Amino acid sequence: MLTLRYHLVSLVAVFLALALGVALGSTSVSQRLLSVVAGDRDSLTKQIDQLSAQRGDLEASQRAANSFAASVAPAVVKDQLAQRKVVLVLAPDADLADRDAVRGLIGQAGGTITGELDLADAIVDPARADQIRDLTTRLLPAGAQLPSATDAGGLVGGLLGSVLLLRGQTGQPHVAPDQAAAALAGLTEAGFVRPGPRPAPAQLALVITGGGLTGTDAAERAATVARLATELDHASSGAVLAGRSGTADSTGAVGVVRADTTTSAALSTVDDVQSAMGRVATVLALREQAEGRAGRYGDASNAQAAIPGASAG
Repeated sequence: MLTLRYHLVSLVAVFLALALGVALGSTSVSQRLLSVVAGDRDSLTKQIDQLSAQRGDLEASQRAANSFAASVAPAVVKDQLAQRKVVLVLAPDADLADRDAVRGLIGQAGGTITGELDLADAIVDPARADQIRDLTTRLLPAGAQLPSATDAGGLVGGLLGSVLLLRGQTGQPHVAPDQAAAALAGLTEAGFVRPGPRPAPAQLALVITGGGLTGTDAAERAATVARLATELDHASSGAVLAGRSGTADSTGAVGVVRADTTTSAALSTVDDVQSAMGRVATVLALREQAEGRAGRYGDASNAQAAIPGASAG
């Protein structure tokens, strides 16, 4: 980008100089104008060089910090999730590299992953919201309750919370295993959940999203993911919503949660899960949730810190 801008500035300066030379002729006025143009070009070139150097320094610092975070991550998270069970829920735009890295770190933290649920794109499609509302009501197991909200994300999140998670107060399942299996089968057959093994109930939920919920309805899709994660938090000992850089703005799922102070006071969020630091923050945020606390972590302007404070094992 900077190299292209440099060439554009140079070309504009040359053509402007030629145009002025033709219009004014070889006069002292034209010479002065040409000198001014040349001076402006030199000044812009220096600015471009300075910005390029600054960008290089920032990128180098970021790489060094990420490398250091990756090297110390196992020691930082050691025993932070001992005897904790975590279920992974992948939004349609989740990056599998983020999933794999976080899975490994949860294991190094002593946690157990009970399974993974992959959400299909249809579950965040506003055009299918009515179908989700109808289906969640019909699939709701006996004894389970849906949230009072009527949005699709909240309703399907309430349903998933009852079949994927253990009650926060008692540590007991919300519903019987056969009822949970039937509900997940119904969502899969309808195309809202991708086929795969049924996760066992867990104490904590980790929802991973990326930066791919784009388009004119991106904000609606992000809000669906945010509301789903919120209901998983309500149904369990805690939940974390972890997204990539860019998801903390107003059209991203992390940003939707952070814009609501009530929600962000209960559901933890991480906005840089693509980085080693963000993955450490994700694991520590899960531990924080298990202890009844929440926070906003990452490098976005609406984060409160880069990572939570590590607890003693």
